[in-house]
Amino acid sequence: MKKTRVYLIRHGETEWNQYRRFQGHSDVELSAQGRHQARRLLLRLAGEPLDHIYASDLRRAAETARIIAEARSVPLEEDRRFRECHFGHWEGMTFAEIHQAYPEESQTWMKAPNRFQAPGGESFADVQQRTYPALLERVEQHVGQSIAIVAHGGTLRILLCAILGVDLDRAWQFRQDNTALNIIDFLDDTPFIERINDVTHLQAGAFPEG
Repeated sequence: MKKTRVYLIRHGETEWNQYRRFQGHSDVELSAQGRHQARRLLLRLAGEPLDHIYASDLRRAAETARIIAEARSVPLEEDRRFRECHFGHWEGMTFAEIHQAYPEESQTWMKAPNRFQAPGGESFADVQQRTYPALLERVEQHVGQSIAIVAHGGTLRILLCAILGVDLDRAWQFRQDNTALNIIDFLDDTPFIERINDVTHLQAGAFPEG
C-alpha cells in the first residue's frame, strides 16, 4: 500500500482579498503581501517531500505556485480545472455591495451554498464536478509521491467536502486563509486528513531570519 501525499494550498493575498471583492475567474495578481506569504509558505514546506506542483492558471495561484516550484526545482503545470468558482455578475463586487444589491440571494449563498448559483456563474456542484475528478486523476498519476495543488478558497472548500463526503452546504465550515496548507494522504483510494488550514508559517517568529 503506497501513500500519496497531496498538499492543497490556497494562493497568497491579492488586493481584492484585502477589500473583500469576489474574484472568481477574474485574473487578479498577488499583492506584495501575497508574495511575502508565499515565501513564508516556501519555508514551511522546506522539510516536506515534493515531486510535482499543479496550479490553477489564474495568476494569483500560478504565481504562488511558481515561487515554490522555482525554489524547490520541481515541475509546475497549470491546470484550469482548479480555477475558482465562477461568480458571474458578482465578480468585482464586495461582500457589502452584494448583500445590498442581492439581499436574499446573498443569505442563501452563505447559509445553503449548494442551493444557489450566482447570476451568470457556476454552482458549487459544477465546481466539484470539474475539480474532484482532476484531483483524483493527479493522485493516480503520482502514486507513492508528494504533490501540491495550488488553487483558491472556494475550490479548496469544495474539494474538502468531496474528500470527506459531506454536503456542499457545509463548505463554509472549512476556513481557508491565504496560503493555507491542507495535507491529505491517500492510501489506495482512501483519503486521510493530516491537517486543514495550517497557516502557522504566517505567525510572527515562525521562521526567524538572520
